[in-house]
Amino acid sequence: MSEPWVSVDDVSRHLGVAKDTIYRWIESRSLPAHRVGRLWKFKLTEVDEWVRKGGATEDERKEPTR
Repeated sequence: MSEPWVSVDDVSRHLGVAKDTIYRWIESRSLPAHRVGRLWKFKLTEVDEWVRKGGATEDERKEPTR
């Protein structure tokens, strides 16, 4: 059986983060996402692999915001 495509809401719940964080990760951290018209769609296996490879970790080299 093929894995279903899921929405930003689904990924947000799956990872326990805000939807805004998901959109930010798409742009700045290469979260694996696919554009379908105006919507972003995901495969949870791709998202989980991205997390395991450190995609969601905080960059310790970043300067703190003031």
